[in-house]
Amino acid sequence: MAISMGSSGRQEVSDINVTPMIDVLLVLLVIFMIVQPMLQMSIDVQLPKEEQTRDVNQIPRIVLEIAADGSMNINTQPVTADRLEARLREIYTGRDDKVLFIKPADEVVYEQVIKAMDAARGAGVSVLGAVL
Repeated sequence: MAISMGSSGRQEVSDINVTPMIDVLLVLLVIFMIVQPMLQMSIDVQLPKEEQTRDVNQIPRIVLEIAADGSMNINTQPVTADRLEARLREIYTGRDDKVLFIKPADEVVYEQVIKAMDAARGAGVSVLGAVL
């Protein structure tokens, strides 16, 4: 509401009413504040502990190398992409530690690394490590 204090008494007031715009702005702000935490994606990361209970040389490490041309090697043994999950399942059957280290070449497409990680998860690997 606006009050005009003039000599004639009644005149039209041409002020902009910003109350509806502020209401819309506050509603949008609340919506974005609620939606923002739901849009964040995360990857679980396990950091190494300082104290090691087992000898590192005692357990053979499984390393999956992905070359720039898309070829893959498991501990220097070649494997195809369609046979990767089955081969990893063979390796990890009967093992207590289900840890796989992935070592991609610098030129590897990110999609190939994700597909290899999906195959490893499908084979029962519980911990994935990155070797840079």
